[in-house]
Amino acid sequence: MRSTRMKVAALALALPLTLAACGTDTGDTDAAAAPATTSAAPSTSPSETESASMDSPFGAACSAVPADGAGSFDGMSKEPVATAASNNPLLSTLVTAVTEAGLGDTLNSADGITVFAPTNDAFDALPKETMDAAMADPKGLLTDVLTNHVVSGRLAPDQVAGEHETLGGGKITVAGSGEEFTVTPGDASVICGNVQTANATVYIIDKVLVPEG
Repeated sequence: MRSTRMKVAALALALPLTLAACGTDTGDTDAAAAPATTSAAPSTSPSETESASMDSPFGAACSAVPADGAGSFDGMSKEPVATAASNNPLLSTLVTAVTEAGLGDTLNSADGITVFAPTNDAFDALPKETMDAAMADPKGLLTDVLTNHVVSGRLAPDQVAGEHETLGGGKITVAGSGEEFTVTPGDASVICGNVQTANATVYIIDKVLVPEG
């Protein structure tokens, strides 16, 4: 008798659960399905967004880079850095200076470097006497200035902040994070960063980093 009562009680408990799971009411079925649909929707986490940014060029001046051809981001990624820069219209003055100093082959053959590349406007902002003096001394002053923009290693955006020794033997300091960076000496701002070439990572800057002293 006791066994029969227990079976009846178990059946009484199971019946509402069964009805709730199988319910014939359309509204209940839709409500039950809604959470599954919501949880299945794709989402982008902050870390995924940051990772995507680190894989791509960033900055307001990136819009001035050609969308296609040898001077585009894709075109530059296939050439060593001096050659890649020569195809970018933002960097023609830099390329002229690099050629004058005889540094093209040195930069192109380097095995993994980071270049802080001043724009044409950055060179135009230098006092005329400074630029004239540098161009008149290509193996001395000009080389010192240009090598002050190059550091060893390909530095990603999450690695670039800090103090770095340049190929010229001086030091530069990069401050900031995410997509906002400044470089001293010179108080330059990165205006298009994380540009890839075949052998270098390039950060285009708005001022020339003239060595101190």
